[in-house]
Amino acid sequence: MNAQMHIPDIIIAIDGYSSTGKSSFAKLIARETGFLYLDSGALYRGVTLYAIENGLISDDNTIDVEKLAGTLPGLDLHFENGKDGCCTFMGDRCIEKEIRSLYVSGKVSPVSALAQVRSYVDRQLRELGSRKRVIIDGRDIGTTVFPDAELKIFMTADPEVRAMRRMKEMQAKGEDVDFKSVLNNVKERDYIDSHREVSPLAKAEDAVVLDNSDMTMEEQMVWFKDLISRKFGID
Repeated sequence: MNAQMHIPDIIIAIDGYSSTGKSSFAKLIARETGFLYLDSGALYRGVTLYAIENGLISDDNTIDVEKLAGTLPGLDLHFENGKDGCCTFMGDRCIEKEIRSLYVSGKVSPVSALAQVRSYVDRQLRELGSRKRVIIDGRDIGTTVFPDAELKIFMTADPEVRAMRRMKEMQAKGEDVDFKSVLNNVKERDYIDSHREVSPLAKAEDAVVLDNSDMTMEEQMVWFKDLISRKFGID
């Protein structure tokens, strides 16, 4: 992205399947454009971690919905800028590492499917997004949270490719995981996300599809720059 390219004051919504690199792609775009990056997935993971630590979700993913819903108004989940970029905080505690664990990943889909949880996250995102010049990634950003977003991208990739990416990411953080477990988690999350009753994962009618199964991050940025140039007439 060259320094002369000026993108209008818009909202960029990125949706798609888990482990397609939505967050990495969105963060890179944010750095290149100066847009504010909002990590919706981190908020859902934060609620999930809170539910785990407070005994509100069991090993078989049974959730104490009433108690969880009652505590959400007082739950302080927010973003702060740190030395490694934007980090997720619960109160004054950085929870970035904990929310990326496989254990949290295995429970985030049922928690994020709850209407009360989605409403909590949506309110925070809409408040931040009202300022424009933001980029947000998630599962229902372009369909539910910001249906009027000026640019919508829907990301996908082969499940095996996504599982391998996820496994390498977790191993780099020192976690002992195997490919089969990660692949099963990816497929389970795909099914739950696509079949949940509230705001299921779906491509918005006006979203542009990006299949990055065989693309590097550099190639994705070239794709994005071309998309922006064509859509907004930017040279």
